[in-house]
Amino acid sequence: QVQLVETGGGLVQAGGSLTLSCAASGSIFAIETMAWYRQIPGKQREMVATVNSGSSTNYADSVKGRFTVSRDNAKNTVDLQMNSLKPEDTGVYYCNALLSWPGGRYLEIWGQGTLVTVSS
Repeated sequence: QVQLVETGGGLVQAGGSLTLSCAASGSIFAIETMAWYRQIPGKQREMVATVNSGSSTNYADSVKGRFTVSRDNAKNTVDLQMNSLKPEDTGVYYCNALLSWPGGRYLEIWGQGTLVTVSS
């Protein structure tokens, strides 16, 4: 069994910074991609940032230049550094991982979510 545990959510003022962390644990062979998604009230869950095993990154247009995703392959962790936060960044942030095993088996897992609230 594999699980993702997120930490670091909370309340911050607009213009402030916050770092989210996510750690994968359990029977892991390889993690292909790690990512952060968010669900803003009234909207569908959306991708915020992804990072693959080679550390190539991808960002939603709304966070480019403000958020930075980084990954530690040895520790199976992924962080999301969020700067210049805006009230519209408020939402529940979810960690996501795509795991793989020999033989072509894949599994996508989600963390439980952590709330980020940005006050104006």
